[in-house]
Amino acid sequence: MTDITDLSKRIASKSDNPLILSPANLQSPEDLEVERKLRELKFKQELRKDWILFIVRDVVIFPAAILFIFAASGYSLFMHIHG
Repeated sequence: MTDITDLSKRIASKSDNPLILSPANLQSPEDLEVERKLRELKFKQELRKDWILFIVRDVVIFPAAILFIFAASGYSLFMHIHG
């Protein structure tokens, strides 16, 4: 971590007009670990949401719609034949 700040100070003081640099986003290893775990948790939540949407949409709604269409068509055909 000190190498990064030393390098930024050297770069900033190279020219006649030294740059004003805000401290970089240097995080402690604990913060980085918490951030990594948070990203993993968000990824797992997105994956779980995608699977739930897949199951609801592709396994429940589409087959139900197809069965309804077949039932309505069969009933209409039955009424035309026996009507």
